[in-house]
Amino acid sequence: MVTKMLPDPLADFTTHSPSVSLRFIMFNQRIKVSELLKLDPNGQSVTVMGWVRTFRNNQFIALNDGSTNTNIQVVVELGKFDDALLKRITTSASLKVTGVIEPSLGKGQKMDLKATAIEILGDSDAEKYPLQPKKHSLEFLREKAHLRFRTNTFGAVFRVRHALAFAVHKFFNEKGFVYMHTPIITASDAEGAGEMFRVTTLPMDGTAPKNEDGSINHKEDFFGRSTNLTVSGQLEGELGATAFGEIYTFGPTFRAENSNTARHLAEFWMIEPEMAFCDLEDNMNLAEEFIQYIIRYAMENNREDLEFLATRLEEEEKQLPQDKRSELGLIEKLEFVLNNQFERITYTEAIDILRESNHNKKKKFQYEITGWGMDLQSEHERYLVEKHFKKPVILSNYPAAIKAFYMRQNEDGKTVAAMDILAPGIGEIVGGSQREERLDRLTARMKEMQIPEEELWWYLDTRRFGTVPHAGFGLGFERMVQFVTGMSNIRDVIAFPRTPGSAEF
Repeated sequence: MVTKMLPDPLADFTTHSPSVSLRFIMFNQRIKVSELLKLDPNGQSVTVMGWVRTFRNNQFIALNDGSTNTNIQVVVELGKFDDALLKRITTSASLKVTGVIEPSLGKGQKMDLKATAIEILGDSDAEKYPLQPKKHSLEFLREKAHLRFRTNTFGAVFRVRHALAFAVHKFFNEKGFVYMHTPIITASDAEGAGEMFRVTTLPMDGTAPKNEDGSINHKEDFFGRSTNLTVSGQLEGELGATAFGEIYTFGPTFRAENSNTARHLAEFWMIEPEMAFCDLEDNMNLAEEFIQYIIRYAMENNREDLEFLATRLEEEEKQLPQDKRSELGLIEKLEFVLNNQFERITYTEAIDILRESNHNKKKKFQYEITGWGMDLQSEHERYLVEKHFKKPVILSNYPAAIKAFYMRQNEDGKTVAAMDILAPGIGEIVGGSQREERLDRLTARMKEMQIPEEELWWYLDTRRFGTVPHAGFGLGFERMVQFVTGMSNIRDVIAFPRTPGSAEF
């Protein structure tokens, strides 16, 4: 039997030249705090690097490197280090510490790191550093978005966000989907909403070339036509699905809505799968499986972060009236979603439930239920989920008049094969449909909605050359992160939120 020797990660490395051989010790021979805390302390020598959270009594440093919310306590032996060095150990200063890990004598921590060497990597002026070791409001931290990752709350939120993003790719890769990068600059408005950010290189001082009617002549623009930031990758995604069978996109999308709310962003990330040979039922099944998969991944891999966020949410809700508090804690809510099938009802059934509800009869809805054909508001969606069914709900078969041109028309002549998934605390989290694959029906609908066929000739070609039943959906990633982390404001689950009047960082 031959024993294979693994390379020693702590070994020196050698650079070779014709005349000289130099040996260097690597600077970054460190262990992450999250990995260190998994060890049984028995006198091992290790090196850690991180930022100072607190320094007590010139003896105890709480050091954190962002890999976990849990700090490693560095014990500084009295008299071992110069006073000048100790004075530089301030909140948010960065350190390289080598020492020996030993079982902790104090409560609340498994081990201590007894320092044998301390190097200051970066000083921090404690008086000017804006995040002092105390509780800060989320509103204050939004103004310090460049530093808020260093807090426990945002450390947990963004580690969970990472896990969910990784799980998205893992899910679709295991299903055999092709990951497709759709364009960020487009000439189409997939939603027909018209609320888009324009992209141009023409001058803004009024000297841009104009047509006879006074409108901007985009033939002299960079792309030779009017373009905008994408509101959805769906239309391009359908092109991919009609070649590869199943694709998904995961990228930024943009809406120029002047909505200054806790639910809206001008720049957000969307996950949009498109599947050939699929109908509405297949679409709903995939979306439900997908949501449960990525939540389960976060539960299995970020339990510590989720438990911290659950405690934070519980403390936050204590300030609310009893009727405004969640019936389930964060962990319980996520487990409930994993362990229960989503309720499935039609739009027509939802209208009947809402119309007959005590909430509607007592006029507690801000937007009254006027009848079939109305567009449901967030308060109606949340009532169905949180009060009536008390679990996620999939609504299907909406009135055609309130939905986009590309959705498949049902045989009743009134509805389309659309579906939305509604989640507790959020409302709509997924929107999707079976797409209209019949060329004559699609072009008739485009004429009805005054969408020029010549601008989407390439989209219509998928119906001309081997059309197939196909379906897809879009999931707003930030709303998903909100749901999983329990954060009440969507601006707190994206690194640098883009909202009306705000593009600071």
